[in-house]
Amino acid sequence: MAAWHSAVRAFNFELAISSLHISCNISRYIPHHHYWSVELPMPRWIRRFPKTVLFVVVLIVCLLFAGWRWGFSSAPATQWETATVERGDVEELVTALGTLEPGDYVDVGAQVSGQLTHLYVDVGDSVEEGQLLAEIDASVQQTQVDAGLAELEALRAQLEQRQAELNLAELQYQRQQRLRDANATSEDAFQSAESNLAITGAQIKVLQAQIRQKQASVEGDQATLGYAKIYAPRSGTVVSLDAREGQTLNANQTTPTLMRIADLSVMTISTEVSEADVHRLSAGMPVYFNTLGNETVRYDSELRQVLPTPEVVNNVVLYTAEFDVANDNGQLMSGMTAQVFFVVNSARDVLSLPMAAVKRAGRGAWKVQVLDSKGEPQDQPVKIGIDNRVRIVIDEGLEEGDVVTLSQASSNVALKKNKDSLPRQGRF
Repeated sequence: MAAWHSAVRAFNFELAISSLHISCNISRYIPHHHYWSVELPMPRWIRRFPKTVLFVVVLIVCLLFAGWRWGFSSAPATQWETATVERGDVEELVTALGTLEPGDYVDVGAQVSGQLTHLYVDVGDSVEEGQLLAEIDASVQQTQVDAGLAELEALRAQLEQRQAELNLAELQYQRQQRLRDANATSEDAFQSAESNLAITGAQIKVLQAQIRQKQASVEGDQATLGYAKIYAPRSGTVVSLDAREGQTLNANQTTPTLMRIADLSVMTISTEVSEADVHRLSAGMPVYFNTLGNETVRYDSELRQVLPTPEVVNNVVLYTAEFDVANDNGQLMSGMTAQVFFVVNSARDVLSLPMAAVKRAGRGAWKVQVLDSKGEPQDQPVKIGIDNRVRIVIDEGLEEGDVVTLSQASSNVALKKNKDSLPRQGRF
């Protein structure tokens, strides 16, 4: 009550001061014996209820002070983000993107020039080895074959003529030889018959050689004529067509490609691996992948090879790693994108924690923090195993279900920062 009366007396004193006249001496314009007096206006309700006004003011000040003290002296207890030790599988992986291509394919081309008159297959068709795929206009090739056969026939006729001449030359030679033995002919006649026989025999040999040459030429023309009909060199599926009916093909300079036939029962996945990870890969290591269109299905295989020659893309050195996978159900298609995971190391049915929970405790030593009965974090040494950059294997030091701390809750961290940012009290 004494404090209350003191506050009331102080308030009345202030009211008395405010009711005084304030005199202003303006010496430059008014004589010294003249003054202005100004009375400050005051609301009537303050003069009428001074004690009530004072009570309200004191109450507001007390509430503000109490709120200020409570806000900075009653901070909530520290909360921690935690993680639980779980049992499961952990794999150390190298990830990459790959493209699916047929494991074995062949490009079918045209060996003769001409207009593509017939195309009997389309993309996606299954073909058997030896099946007729397309036909090219073979008018020119047929003409060459016919001309060659005619020339060959003429040469054979000449050969028959020379054979008859050879028979006659032999008879004349034998007759001249008998006459010579009987001294009934001249030496010149004998030598002429002998020479005629030799010349006729040589001419026959020339014709025989010409016939063999022409025969080979005709066989070549017939083979070229056969190329006008294009057959499947192997069984498979037509995966692409590069020509259309009516198109003119020119095989004189390069072989025009008509289509590609591939064996889709086995697919090859080619991936690009950075030089930072390629040393972790080796032939025969496990690898699995899934496609972008069906991420729930996993395909397992083994790495076949890493090509030694890199490819530089935007100053990044990439190496090509390849592996094969069976495509018995035909769900894998050429050109699909694969998410590839090379298994560098793996651990099955082990204890693991998030990587953020494990901290270095010294050279070759690691630790985690567990909460005691008071909720305070305490260091716990652990032995670690492999990690996949998300979770790490705990070999010793913890049991399944143990709870460890990750970090202080974000709300408390923010509150601490707000406290640190308040201006200091005092001189500095």
